[in-house]
Amino acid sequence: MIAAAHKSSGKTIVSTGIVAALSARGERVPVFKKGPDYIDPMWLGLAAGRSAYNLDFNTMSKAEIRTLFQTKAVGGDVSLIEANKGLFDGVAADGSDSNAALASLLGAPVVLVVDTKGMTRGIAPLLRGYLEFDADIQIAGCILNKTGGSRHESKLRQAVETYTDLQILGAVGTAPEMDIIERHLGLTTPVDALKAQAFIRDVGTRIAQSVDLDRLLAIARSAPDYTDADPAVAPQTVSRKLRIGIASDEAFTFYYPDDLEAFEAAGAELVPVDMIRDTALPDLDGLFIGGGFPEVHAAALAANASMRESVRSGLIAGLPTYAECGGLMYLCRSLEWKGMTHSMVGFFNADIVMHDKPQGRGYVRFVPQSSALWPSTRNELCAHEFHYASLEKLAYPTFGRRVMRGYGINGKHDALVKHNTQAGFIHLRHSAQMPWVTDFLEFVSATRAHAAVTKTSS
Repeated sequence: MIAAAHKSSGKTIVSTGIVAALSARGERVPVFKKGPDYIDPMWLGLAAGRSAYNLDFNTMSKAEIRTLFQTKAVGGDVSLIEANKGLFDGVAADGSDSNAALASLLGAPVVLVVDTKGMTRGIAPLLRGYLEFDADIQIAGCILNKTGGSRHESKLRQAVETYTDLQILGAVGTAPEMDIIERHLGLTTPVDALKAQAFIRDVGTRIAQSVDLDRLLAIARSAPDYTDADPAVAPQTVSRKLRIGIASDEAFTFYYPDDLEAFEAAGAELVPVDMIRDTALPDLDGLFIGGGFPEVHAAALAANASMRESVRSGLIAGLPTYAECGGLMYLCRSLEWKGMTHSMVGFFNADIVMHDKPQGRGYVRFVPQSSALWPSTRNELCAHEFHYASLEKLAYPTFGRRVMRGYGINGKHDALVKHNTQAGFIHLRHSAQMPWVTDFLEFVSATRAHAAVTKTSS
């Protein structure tokens, strides 16, 4: 596990560089991210040449986490988990959902990335505190990040070697070209970064020159083996092959790979739809529009009037549709950002306004309402949200979720329901406690079957 003392220490850039450097050496590197996140896994996945998977205590049981980790690590030479925020950070006061708890659950040795900017001898008490805070966590080494030159690095090394037994695996100097441009939702997505693959190769080269990869591999391979993970839950297969459109372009990129795999495992065919370039929806049984950055691509989305009309007409005609966050924004009447307003699909009678500060962020809990398209017998469900958007001038809404923790659309509710479409700010994760993919596919199948019967009888 690549962790840190606090957020913005450079974990993502160092982790991505390590994966790229190891991959360049021929190592097969399964990659994982702790917690809910879409953007960091994109970078890790590009560097590894494979999908990155999220390990999240909020939506997954410990057994599910172990099973997913072990399943996706099969065939790899060394697995890398990027932590979230600081090593001991989490929502639970007892640390039961922290990065450290995940490292303990998986038996993963920890390498700390330390942001050394403005620090010299002070690194010693910081590291000693982390080493002594929880003796069950194996902190096996550290990487000095953002060092200011050879003299600065020398002082840091002297302090670490004098006051701790922690091995220094490398030092990465401050370099503007190593930075991934910040954006309002965190790090920018690879689809927006100029020449992302070239950037990743450059970062990998820099890390290979700065970090002792052989010692890092030795630490990783000291992790214990385990084979007691529970078997994966077999997905329920839908009664017939369903064609599910999935918005796949620069504006909509926030999808969990195991959610998409759950669609296919259940027998559905995922059909990519480019909302920016395609002129109309293809023949579909259902539609899934995930999150992303529609505000950044609002002009291009607005310019594709034929697709907007195709989506609007399809939803009015009853096409079963599920949309999250950016997908909800796209289905509204207009989108305002940075003084510009662009027309969207207009299916929901509401306008989207982007703000400078988050309107909802973090873990959420909600209760499905009877109006939801796929009502659940389960009690409170866990998910997450992160949006800078609000809905304005919302007329006569029907909501499918009552929010118990978080904000959703208005602080009390989420998930607009209209015809056969459900759209909200909350992001779902397919898991045993919330098998939303199966539920959605069952709804699609039932809707299409009902339509077929109605057509035959008429």
